[in-house]
Amino acid sequence: MKVLVIGASRGIGLEFVRQYRAEQRAVTATARDTAGLARLRDLGAATISLDVADAASCAGLAWPIDGAAFDVAIHCAGLYGPRTQALETPDAADFDAVMHANVLGAMRVMPQLAGALAPGAKLAVISSRMGSIGSRSATSGWLYRASKAALNSVLKDVSLVLAGRAICVAFHPGWVKTDMGGAGATLEVESSVSDLRATIARLGAADNGRFLNHDGSAIEW
Repeated sequence: MKVLVIGASRGIGLEFVRQYRAEQRAVTATARDTAGLARLRDLGAATISLDVADAASCAGLAWPIDGAAFDVAIHCAGLYGPRTQALETPDAADFDAVMHANVLGAMRVMPQLAGALAPGAKLAVISSRMGSIGSRSATSGWLYRASKAALNSVLKDVSLVLAGRAICVAFHPGWVKTDMGGAGATLEVESSVSDLRATIARLGAADNGRFLNHDGSAIEW
């Protein structure tokens, strides 16, 4: 099995690489800095330098993955941004940073991935329950929520284009103990990624275009 992990320098992305490599899977992973790339190479992954917030960097992704035929591709890259509540207007710099990393980055990367997937591949984006509109009951992380709702829309459109060629899903990984999730989170990164990998392995054609919890249960859009 061939795996691609976008945004793997730390946290959930790095743990995906660690667990897949522990099973001797062929993993290609991206990071935007030399330290992140070194961590990935130490795990035995092939590496690609990629900054999803940079248009030229994203455009350069196509050639190193051309014809790779990945069985699993996971887009993990993302940014939380300011921890504000609804009606606290973000400034332009924060808005641009979060939306470029979480939304425009995916819209730049997904077209590059489409031709690099094996028939029947699984393509996942790491979203968040915070992006759900149907189940929302809080407003913390207002900008982050908006970006993840937009990312879900991007994934849904990709699932329509790739229907019959790939199974595309958005995932809530849980509230995970990472640099983003913080020490107060309820789920260890090892457990989250183990669940996500098991769910990815179980995905079938009927799951294309769904929004799922790490354990495979459905989440309202």
